[in-house]
Amino acid sequence: MGTAFQFQEWITSHSERAELALDRLLDSAQTTPHRLHEAMRYAAQGGGKRIRPLLVYAAGQLGNNAESTESLDAAAVAIECIHAYSLVHDDLPCMDDDDLRRGRPTVHKAFDEATALLVGDGLQTRAFEILANVNGDTQVRLNMISALAAASGSRGMAGGQAIDLESVGKKLDLNGLKQMHAMKTGALLSCAVELGGIAAHLNPAQMAHLGNYSKSLGLAFQIVDDVLDATADSHTLGKTAGKDAAANKPTYVTLMGLDYAQKQAKELQETAIASLDSFGASAQALKDLALLVVNRGK
Repeated sequence: MGTAFQFQEWITSHSERAELALDRLLDSAQTTPHRLHEAMRYAAQGGGKRIRPLLVYAAGQLGNNAESTESLDAAAVAIECIHAYSLVHDDLPCMDDDDLRRGRPTVHKAFDEATALLVGDGLQTRAFEILANVNGDTQVRLNMISALAAASGSRGMAGGQAIDLESVGKKLDLNGLKQMHAMKTGALLSCAVELGGIAAHLNPAQMAHLGNYSKSLGLAFQIVDDVLDATADSHTLGKTAGKDAAANKPTYVTLMGLDYAQKQAKELQETAIASLDSFGASAQALKDLALLVVNRGK
């Protein structure tokens, strides 16, 4: 009988792995221009749950590719760079105008607006440079770069952000809200899982199962975000609470009510976990991450 999977130990070890990889693959603050690189590290290394790198590592465990270690570290850092850049730009006065992120001053407050803009630019391009420089299979590199670009761009995260900005003060129906969040939040979460699968050399059928998992997880993640924005305080969130309602933004809570949102998140969690049945015990980290995403804040 095998040893029971210890999720908390796995979280600790892989969070540390992600932090070490970030430290190694980001330019040091001593690199010219110093202030820009200091600010880039401030943005990318400023805490956070590291959900996306953890999803990369968890999906990467599903294969038997012994050469995937470097690819997984690169993918984990690359997607965290994209995520960090999106937060830096999202916090700018011209976007959501926030002073607090992960319990610290946002980049434009800790540095200045122009530097924050350049931090986002620098982190985005560094993400693709990191993937391009991975040793090993050329097709793996190309597939990872293509996946991250699609998830980050106008048909993914950036497009979702555009819809979000256009929707302030307007009424979105449930399908419109789902589409916005599938692009704004879900695309990058799905991409994290996809990158892990690519590095692990999974076959198309396995990748399809992962896609079903990550689609449900991405939507659940955003629903829980909406619930927490409506119910938690700023200290718990590490960012300003209640901003969506204050900005008159459509959310699952404002559109469908708190009870519906919480029930929907639970159902999506169950769907995500069921999508992984064919992988057996090797998918336990992904299953536990789905539980973590939906139960966070409780």
